[in-house]
Amino acid sequence: MRKMLKGANVGLSVLSENVGSVLMRLGWSSTSGEGDADVSVLLLNEHGKVRSDVDFYFYNHPVAPDGSVQLLGKTPAGDGNEDRISFDLEAIPPEIERVVVAASRYGGARFGDLNDLHLTLADGAGEDVLQFTAEDAGDVSAFLFGELYRRAGEWKFRAIGQGYASGLAGLATDFGVNIEDDAADAAEGEAAEGEVVAEAVPVPAPRAPASGPGAAPAKTLTPAGSPTSAERKKATRPRTARKKITLPQQSKKPLAENDAWRAARLFPVSALRSDREREVRATSVLLAVMAQVPEFGRRLTAAFGAPAGRMETFTEVSLPHGDAPKRPDGVVRVERAGKLWTALIETKTNGHPLKAEQVQAYLDIAARRGYEAVITLTNDVALEGSPLVDVKTDGRRKHKVALWHLSWAEVAHQAQMLIHHEGVGNAAHAWLLQELLHYLQHENSGCHGFQNMGSAWVPVRNAIDDETLCQGDRHAVEVVESWERLVRQVCLRLGGELGRKVLPVQRARRGTDPRARRAVLAEQLCSEGRLQAELRIEDTPGPLTLAADLRTGKLRTSIEVAATEQGYPLTGVKRLIRRLAAAPADLHIETLVDGPGTGPRGTLERLRPEPADILPKDGAQITGFRLSLFKSMGSGRGNAESGFIRSVDNAVDRFHADVIAHLERGGTRCRA
Repeated sequence: MRKMLKGANVGLSVLSENVGSVLMRLGWSSTSGEGDADVSVLLLNEHGKVRSDVDFYFYNHPVAPDGSVQLLGKTPAGDGNEDRISFDLEAIPPEIERVVVAASRYGGARFGDLNDLHLTLADGAGEDVLQFTAEDAGDVSAFLFGELYRRAGEWKFRAIGQGYASGLAGLATDFGVNIEDDAADAAEGEAAEGEVVAEAVPVPAPRAPASGPGAAPAKTLTPAGSPTSAERKKATRPRTARKKITLPQQSKKPLAENDAWRAARLFPVSALRSDREREVRATSVLLAVMAQVPEFGRRLTAAFGAPAGRMETFTEVSLPHGDAPKRPDGVVRVERAGKLWTALIETKTNGHPLKAEQVQAYLDIAARRGYEAVITLTNDVALEGSPLVDVKTDGRRKHKVALWHLSWAEVAHQAQMLIHHEGVGNAAHAWLLQELLHYLQHENSGCHGFQNMGSAWVPVRNAIDDETLCQGDRHAVEVVESWERLVRQVCLRLGGELGRKVLPVQRARRGTDPRARRAVLAEQLCSEGRLQAELRIEDTPGPLTLAADLRTGKLRTSIEVAATEQGYPLTGVKRLIRRLAAAPADLHIETLVDGPGTGPRGTLERLRPEPADILPKDGAQITGFRLSLFKSMGSGRGNAESGFIRSVDNAVDRFHADVIAHLERGGTRCRA
């Protein structure tokens, strides 16, 4: 992999033969694990300007109609999170000469507060070909990482590493984006459920930073995840419109004569009798919808190096391999400009594991036939440094085949984001995605995501109960890996429901080996008997902390709320309790004070009539409050009603709905 210095440039063809489509990843870290930024892309012509405002891509305008640019969002990576951008360089219009990649921060946050700002570029086979690490970003709120540009008919990359003190609005203006205050757009958001909504593509309005004293109050969002009318009046936006269709979260009253009637479904699940039938139907249903809904198919394949183009999908294809042909579960082919991109699909449902020899055979077939990728699709969640299946790569082969993994939970997440929050091209596509989502979420489909904590779960819990769990126990590492998979799936599910980015917070320094980090967490499990994670929910300035105490069998969900900086302490406490008027009576409130130790604590039920009981008796300065809910965790390792996974899902859902949602509506600021 080529290491780039600031100002250096290199031709992509020098680095790899497979650079028609590339994947760029932007990453950073912070001491608290809370620092974050938003990525943006500008397509520039020979004059260094956008042709129109459509050439400006960011979180509210993430996809180019021709598929040349697609912002894929943030994803957990090692001990941090990265923003991914897919570029189909062959689809970029010929009049575009430069593609600039930038990022921005808001609310007084600066890039100088972040560590290890870096950009990584991977070729179409998924192999990293270059990396640029930016130094001394400085006191700026926008930052240019690098650019792709044309020279003599080929694409090159230049490492820029330059800050923009005027922020993203200044950066966008310099490149020709037309920003104006368009209050007239406010009326657009009141369209009826299910109707076409014409949305102007806005320049990102300032958003609350992940943490810090400059944090702004969290926005109140509409059910579809869009800014309110008042916020749209304030937002600056270019004069660009595009039509998207979303389905209402709540269905209209059914016309059925009684509750026993069931709506006809495009993909019925009642007749599924065996695991093989579930596997075949799930594959066929998914691939059919991918081919018919371009936004959905492109979203699932862009991160795997597929170009934008005409997609066709196939099932039960027979391919020669030795004495007997092999039949992968599916094939995806994308055609663009006479070139084909092909991926073999291997599917598992109902928690069945992948078979190494089967995946190895498909990799060999793909290499011989010149295919680009093998994609595995299961209920499991892949972790960096912990492969789901061990396969060998023949380095002597010139043609490289990428091995990718996709979980059913991520498929459901992407469908939910499109049909309820971001929108698709027409009503038929939205309905198809709704039918797919209904199928995936049905109990008979076998596509329920990660549902089993693994064979090590019961031995570890028993050893903790018996106080015999020793440091270095291999079962502890397996439990930590399962916990990480569960947390990532919780983030996908909650993010799909809210229409916001929800990601696990990693506080380890970037660059730490994932296996070494998990070994440290396993040692903590052995010594403390506890698993812990933090979830960062977009527009909620503090993380939701989730802790599972295996010694007591209790789950704790909590968040920290900063104390008000003005007025009397008792006034601030009363204001907090009023905002929590609809919160559960068993909500625990703990006072955080400046200095060692903590202050008083009590339940909301007890504090409502006597709010002064939460004030420190020694007059210590209050810095904030920790709000917590406790519940018993399931004893089983799976997702049954009495299982641990189900109890974690329920605990997170309850805490967000009953506590965090009230804090957001009340404008309370949270802190890490």
